[in-house]
Amino acid sequence: MTEVKICGLRTVEAARTAARIGADYAGFVFAPSKRQVTAAEARALIAAMRESGEGTKAVGVFVNPERETLVRIMAEAPLQVVQLHGQETPELCRWVKETFPGVRVWKASPIASGDSQRADLQDAVKSRLDRYAGVIDALLIDTHDPVYGGGSGKTFAWEVIPAYLAWCRQHGIPLLAAGGLTPDNVGELAGRYAVDGVDVSSGVETDGMKDLDKMRSFVERVRRIV
Repeated sequence: MTEVKICGLRTVEAARTAARIGADYAGFVFAPSKRQVTAAEARALIAAMRESGEGTKAVGVFVNPERETLVRIMAEAPLQVVQLHGQETPELCRWVKETFPGVRVWKASPIASGDSQRADLQDAVKSRLDRYAGVIDALLIDTHDPVYGGGSGKTFAWEVIPAYLAWCRQHGIPLLAAGGLTPDNVGELAGRYAVDGVDVSSGVETDGMKDLDKMRSFVERVRRIV
């Protein structure tokens, strides 16, 4: 089954809805962003989410965080996954796993506009990612954003997915895809490519706020895929 992550939650209503509609993961952004939340806000949102269902896991999204920042936030917000969305080193990924036992580490890899034209894409992926083998629990590919690292709401060339999927299969970890996904296109991506999960944020928003109907529709479209 393709898993669903709804990212950038900022309201109790959205957090509760994510749990009620069966999202596998709920993302809380701690990096500078219009969707950024504090540790205290995330703690309250996670508590509200768990009142509506126990199955949705809390993901904290960070971009090049200091170790002290991670320690402080993890002490206050009960996160089950740390998603590193910047240029974090394998050493930091390993440190997170060792410092917070039981917490999964996801590493995001940005997809540049020219990647789909590379004849050596498979080798490039291997060169880029091999150093993370054994220190991350999942890989997330997202459209490159020069300011925030991700969350641009733009799609990337999906034909690069097989190269990343092959790397993940080789190393026994899941692949999640993000970048410009909406209820209208997620079925095509998940149906065409055997990704293990999809990640959405702006694609289920209206006027910059989470749209509960779009959230439901997104999850329903993914669940229809056999």
